[in-house]
Amino acid sequence: MDIRALTPPPNTEEAEETLLEFPDNRLLIDLCGEFDKNLTQIEEKLSVQILRRGNLLAVLGESGAREKAAEVLQALYVRLEAGQSFEPGDIDGEIRMGDSEKDTGIRDGDQLEMFRGGRVEINTRKKTIVPRTEAQNAYVQALYQNEMAFGIGPAGTGKTYLAVAVGVSMFIGGHVDRIILSRPAVEAGERLGFLPGDMKEKVDPFMQPLYDALADFLPGKQVAKLIEDKRIEIAPLAFMRGRTLSNAFVVLDEAQNATTMQMKMFLTRLGEGSRMVITGDRSQVDLPRGVTSGLHDAERLLKDIDSISFNYFTAKDVVRHPLIAKIIEAYDRDDARL
Repeated sequence: MDIRALTPPPNTEEAEETLLEFPDNRLLIDLCGEFDKNLTQIEEKLSVQILRRGNLLAVLGESGAREKAAEVLQALYVRLEAGQSFEPGDIDGEIRMGDSEKDTGIRDGDQLEMFRGGRVEINTRKKTIVPRTEAQNAYVQALYQNEMAFGIGPAGTGKTYLAVAVGVSMFIGGHVDRIILSRPAVEAGERLGFLPGDMKEKVDPFMQPLYDALADFLPGKQVAKLIEDKRIEIAPLAFMRGRTLSNAFVVLDEAQNATTMQMKMFLTRLGEGSRMVITGDRSQVDLPRGVTSGLHDAERLLKDIDSISFNYFTAKDVVRHPLIAKIIEAYDRDDARL
């Protein structure tokens, strides 16, 4: 990479712009996007103006905003040089992330596929996943560092998605022999009655979000083959009783809907060579009135135990549609008034 920042001399009319030179014009075209849509996104988010002059990009605006825009453009260009594409959410992620940190040296054998500038990159068969917020970055680091990790926060913050991505990465790297994904089969406030079909057909509707995550990281035929060989298991929480889960990457999704006894049962399944991730949203408990969430009790009882991490997300970490963050904040404000 050879990106040069050409800062004009002070006390001139051009002192309010930063010039960036990109040597590969083909990559520069990809960086700008169709009809410069990528540049427009950065301009709107950071209140700057970006002008293209040959293989130069001129960033105009206030000093801090210019510097941040330059960092974002350079980071995205590095991704293109490495053969990686990016989408609007990745641009937003680069904007959200703080200034690049020095490599902290965190390693877990060679399980971190890439760790640069304090950022973790998760390599899977279909794509490379890069955390889009500081909380996501800390969460992914915790997944690699700890045998048991909790991710707690609102919907849309990437808790389950990132956990499955790390599980796939560790499986591909040979660090675990299988992936086990589970969630309580609890209806979200509706009574669906008896569902037709065999056991798999009955529980699959509850497990669909986990299938969706896997499909993002592995080819469909490979997922089907691994499920057939039981190297990937997707099962309701109730099916975990009596098992010892060794050499596996285990994810419990929607853990707020596990009872205290179910949570204790699940946590004590951890075997040698395994990693366990528990994700949940305390604001979306679907248990019957009067039944305590096992996630609440686990958080209270386990927070001081070494090798168990707790990572928290807020509406600021939502990486789905921007409107979701506003919806979550509105509900949070209403809850605070009650």
